[in-house]
Amino acid sequence: MTSDTSTERLQPEMKLPVSVVPMQQATERVILTMGGKGGVGKTSFMLALAEWFATQKVEAKLLDLDSENKTRGSLSHYFNRGAIKVNIHTAAGLDSFVDYIEGGTSILLADMGASSGQVTYGWFDSMFEDVQALGVSFTAIGIVTPDPASVESVLSWAAHLQDRVEYIIVENAIAYPADFTYWRKSEQAHRFRQAFNPVVLTMEFRLPELENAARQHGITLSEIAERKHGIHELQRASLVLRAQSYRRRLFEEIEKAKHLLLP
Repeated sequence: MTSDTSTERLQPEMKLPVSVVPMQQATERVILTMGGKGGVGKTSFMLALAEWFATQKVEAKLLDLDSENKTRGSLSHYFNRGAIKVNIHTAAGLDSFVDYIEGGTSILLADMGASSGQVTYGWFDSMFEDVQALGVSFTAIGIVTPDPASVESVLSWAAHLQDRVEYIIVENAIAYPADFTYWRKSEQAHRFRQAFNPVVLTMEFRLPELENAARQHGITLSEIAERKHGIHELQRASLVLRAQSYRRRLFEEIEKAKHLLLP
């Protein structure tokens, strides 16, 4: 994606045709990560989101669409049978969204893979209006890090999705200290914020000794915080307290976007 192309497409006046069903009338919601740049923390945030929904007593169906992350680090790795693996690189593409909604699911959490962009854009172009007519709204979650490439990835997805989705941007501090200058100061990111008014959340830096061990063993923050696992290295009191702190503050952030997460 070139800078000129993304800037052009993100002009606020460039809107899609009027939607069939206004978003405020929606009764189901699909929440998807904007794929593209890998390793930015998309799955980590979706894990927290799934656990947040559990605290709200809201059932959410988890879809693991990351075809390039088959073992460690995927939703399926953390939730085992609780997350459904879906191959979107077929003729039906993302039609599984419709099937699960029709089956009675009101909230879908879809963790997209790094190679899912073109499939997603094409599906929205051909299916969006008909799916929205069913009462489905969409929230796209973009994860930005100090790496400018993560920002460019989010802008590329937004240039294609436009106002067919509502946006949540998560500033993920994968380094300490974290410098988000490109996301906060670049002209392209500024135009995106003006055009689509995303809710911006923060996800703080996590100690590598906690984060890496949790990913290796497929253990969630809540399982560490509540000692609901058998991994000795994650039973240390200091790491348990860290997990409790990370979870509490991340849940407080998620609450800020509650209106974009519930139907």
